[in-house]
Amino acid sequence: MELITHTWHWAISGFLIGMIMLTLNYFGKVFGMSSNLRSLCAMTGIGKRVAFFDWDWKSQRWNLAVVLGAMIGGFVAVHFLNDASNIDLNPKTIEQLAAMGIESPNGKLLPETLFGNEIFQSPKMILILVFGGILIGFGSRYAGGCTSGHAISGLSNLQLPSLKAVIGFFIGGLLMAHFILPLIF
Repeated sequence: MELITHTWHWAISGFLIGMIMLTLNYFGKVFGMSSNLRSLCAMTGIGKRVAFFDWDWKSQRWNLAVVLGAMIGGFVAVHFLNDASNIDLNPKTIEQLAAMGIESPNGKLLPETLFGNEIFQSPKMILILVFGGILIGFGSRYAGGCTSGHAISGLSNLQLPSLKAVIGFFIGGLLMAHFILPLIF
């Protein structure tokens, strides 16, 4: 049980992801999470009215299984394998969070200020969630995929648009973390 509950070395996780990508490439499959939203919409039959959703979603059933597995795996990890005692945040990170009014997680995986149920009582936090969700949805559609699709699948297939998208994701993340997030909080 200890093997599962503690953080794995990045090389083990990276190797496993690499093996999965080689297997998907061998079978001609392309991995991505955001493409499942299109599949879910196509399942409803809306493709009869919107051409974008008029496609054979059944060919992507395997990818829907990946999403279901990710949701089940996340639930199991948080509720049964959660050991926050091995999380070691950099003291400078804790200091920077405190300067923005965000408390340290203190033995939890995530700070309650950002991820607790009380955020639904704050109009500011609800606005941040809605606006952020719209930006993520628009960005993944505009970029032709999400970070997992481009960074894992696109780069492993040596696609230049994926390289450009990943560079944009990193630049956007750095700008958000260092300039915009302090303004918001």
